[in-house]
Amino acid sequence: MIYHLIQYFEKVGIDFPGMGLMHYLSFRAIMASVTAVLVALFAGKSIIRLLQKKQIGETVRDLGLQGQIEKKGTPTMGGVIIILSVLSGVLLFCDLTNIYVLLLVFSTLWCGALGFTDDYIKVFKHNKEGLSEKGKLIAQIVLGFIIGIAVWQSNDIVVREKVLSEGTTIIREGEEKSRESETLVEDSIYKDENVVKSTKTTIPFVKNHEFDYRWLSPFKGVWGWYAKWAIYVLMIVIVITACSNGTNLTDGLDGLAAGTSAIVGVVIGILAWLSGNLIDSNYLNIMYLPGTGEIAIFMSAFVGALIGFLWYNSYPAQVFMGDTGSLTIGGIIGVSAVLIRKELLLPLLCGIFFVESLSVLMQRAYFKYTKKRYGQGRRIWSMTPLHHHYQDKKELPGSVIFHKPVPPHHEAKITSRFWIVGVILAVATLALLKIR
Repeated sequence: MIYHLIQYFEKVGIDFPGMGLMHYLSFRAIMASVTAVLVALFAGKSIIRLLQKKQIGETVRDLGLQGQIEKKGTPTMGGVIIILSVLSGVLLFCDLTNIYVLLLVFSTLWCGALGFTDDYIKVFKHNKEGLSEKGKLIAQIVLGFIIGIAVWQSNDIVVREKVLSEGTTIIREGEEKSRESETLVEDSIYKDENVVKSTKTTIPFVKNHEFDYRWLSPFKGVWGWYAKWAIYVLMIVIVITACSNGTNLTDGLDGLAAGTSAIVGVVIGILAWLSGNLIDSNYLNIMYLPGTGEIAIFMSAFVGALIGFLWYNSYPAQVFMGDTGSLTIGGIIGVSAVLIRKELLLPLLCGIFFVESLSVLMQRAYFKYTKKRYGQGRRIWSMTPLHHHYQDKKELPGSVIFHKPVPPHHEAKITSRFWIVGVILAVATLALLKIR
């Protein structure tokens, strides 16, 4: 709103010192982040008191985990703090006419409403299972299709392809050049008429960094055109659904999901910034996506909201985010990665979420297999998702991995180590921009 207000002032001829700062993505990103942190800190305290007053507390099952019972009664549904903080920074400093911002705001509200419904059923209807897995999955798939169709149909979601004009001289990396000459070269190789709808995305380890879903189409011609978009939309649905569920499974220790997601948010913000910048995208040889710089502002607000929330969610947690927060976080990460064409980097960048989800799937599959074969189900880990295994390391007869009892770790240590792994994965993801 402040961004649009400044634009209005400029249009009617009103001028005052500092107005020009709103033209800089960096300034608006900083302000969005600071705003989100402050809203989370100050509004969060009031929201926690309200949750305590309404007796909206976490229901904890005694699973024999260290410190689990102490969590009983801790306010949940704290994801409301994250949503409020993100939207505060975004609405004040983002360009609200930008299609990428609109899709991210829509996704935030959609996933927030889904998570809130799940938490409401658990807390007020006293149903520990909450919304059915089928119901959640359908809502996530619908969101994926909405985003996928928007990417397909919107004329504002495009890729500007690089085409050499006749007589253009490319200045190679490593040669001395001024900023002015670099700009001239860029202007000569990018043409407005080369803005196209594309099913290309980014992949690591290859020279051109690009993969086209068109290559998966078994058809040619008109049918091939429809097939490639169908494949792309389906991939978008899978990515958004997987991210949302992966974050939900990771939310089990104080500060784990919030801290890990903040690290992921920083990287996505950097990638969005680079993809939306003509010169930087060309230098790094990644796709130039006009308008994605606004996603960097959104992700700045997202990271700020998570940092503010961590003030109350770090061990020992004063509030839990609940599904209201975890589903929202996963939705934002998935949608933003799709919009900047970096969804195939998520298995590395979101390695924590990926492994947590994989541990659950492997545990279930192995248990069913051994129960059918031996008459008694066996486990790979003592408990899943994986972070609970490190809380409760014990001997598992017949386990394929652990045979000897190991002392459990304190959850604060587990969270810290997961954060460290998250940082390593984030650095590795950014390093892939130059390793090809």
